[in-house]
Amino acid sequence: MQFKEIVGHESIKAHLLHTVKENRVSHAQLFLGPEGSGSLALAVAYAQYLNCEDKGDEDSCGHCPSCRKYDKLIHPDLHFSYPFFAKGKDETATTYVENWRKSFIANPYMGLSFWRDQLDAENKQANINIAEAHSIIKKLSLKSFEAEYKVLIMWLPEYLDTQGNALLKLIEEPPEKTLFLLVAENQDKIINTIISRTQLVKINKLQHDKIKTFLIENKNLDPKSANEIAFIADGNIQEALNLIQQESENKTFDLFVYWLRNIYSDNGSEIIPLSDENLAKLGRENQKSFLLYAINMMRQIILMQQGLRDLVFLQQEELTFVEKFSGIYQFEQLEEAIALLEKAHYAIERNANPKILFLDLSLQLVLLFKYQTFPKGAQYI
Repeated sequence: MQFKEIVGHESIKAHLLHTVKENRVSHAQLFLGPEGSGSLALAVAYAQYLNCEDKGDEDSCGHCPSCRKYDKLIHPDLHFSYPFFAKGKDETATTYVENWRKSFIANPYMGLSFWRDQLDAENKQANINIAEAHSIIKKLSLKSFEAEYKVLIMWLPEYLDTQGNALLKLIEEPPEKTLFLLVAENQDKIINTIISRTQLVKINKLQHDKIKTFLIENKNLDPKSANEIAFIADGNIQEALNLIQQESENKTFDLFVYWLRNIYSDNGSEIIPLSDENLAKLGRENQKSFLLYAINMMRQIILMQQGLRDLVFLQQEELTFVEKFSGIYQFEQLEEAIALLEKAHYAIERNANPKILFLDLSLQLVLLFKYQTFPKGAQYI
């Protein structure tokens, strides 16, 4: 994995390159970024650059023996640790390393759900167990085979739990030329004793235009579809890839507008079948995507209403809709609508009954939008 293959994050790439050039590589670093931001890919590209035998100013060479091995994730001095769904207490990440390599090479922006789908996880909980912690200590206690640095990349240390205490001494006082790269999504779920021993590398979610361009150039989407998917994904390439799979039958914008118009007019004869049939039959992942789309649209309406048009990344019908809708409701109503939609999304993730949920959500929005005072002179969409 080379830096040039990773979407966006030019400032982060420059920082990582600088640490190598200035010989200021911290032995333990925490790459903290949301799902789908590319934080795992950045960690791999950083490790590859560090051990590249013919480094360039901006990237690893991509053709030396070290880079070729890194490209296939088979370098003997590159180790990975990650959550897995152990069937026995003695299993370690190495048990699933072939699945891991195939998964990362296919999708370097993967999230935990994608990784789960590559394994026979059944109903087991993801975990990094004590056997894995002991395996890490053993591997990193050995001398390097051929590279200058031994590198351990631990993906989602949030799942390490108290087993991480076994690694504290190794992280604090590692063997010479040993690098720990922890790639996390939620700092609050990592034990504090590990956080205190690492240097933070903060990675933000990707910008809308970066994802849109990625979808056009790498997934051959037309600009309109790429713009809509990038909008829903909200900085998460993994979510964008999920949405591509769902896109063929899912006309999100048309359904969203039709739903809101019936809510605005308090049209119960349409709201009930919409909830029972159109929305309830979308399927769980499409329902989550629909609600995410609705949340993001409400946020765009607020931005437009507050005079921040330059931050509204919409085109054509969606932009026209947001412009008109921004003059209808008060900020407080839109803010409350977002809260209701977020609660609904949370409930869908936990397998709530979609017929009941969408009907209840629709009725709450009717009460919120229809029976409150609107700004004087507002025009309906």
